Amino acid sequence: MDVKKSVLEIVSSLSERDAGQITPDMDLVGDLGIDSPKALQLLLELEERLEVEISDEDAAKMNTVGDILDYFASRA
Repeated sequence: MDVKKSVLEIVSSLSERDAGQITPDMDLVGDLGIDSPKALQLLLELEERLEVEISDEDAAKMNTVGDILDYFASRA
């Protein structure tokens, strides 16, 4: 399973941005417009597609696309 591809697909879908334009340094709220309801949807989709459970504490630390990618890289 390609975690990076899955993360980019989900973020792309929720932000309505092309996956090719999304970079790790992009802020989920400021750059991509992912508000609280979309953030919850993001977490649910990540958990479902990647078959993980993300704690509230870990989720609170995810502010950029890179934070999400780092989270999964640290669990590989």
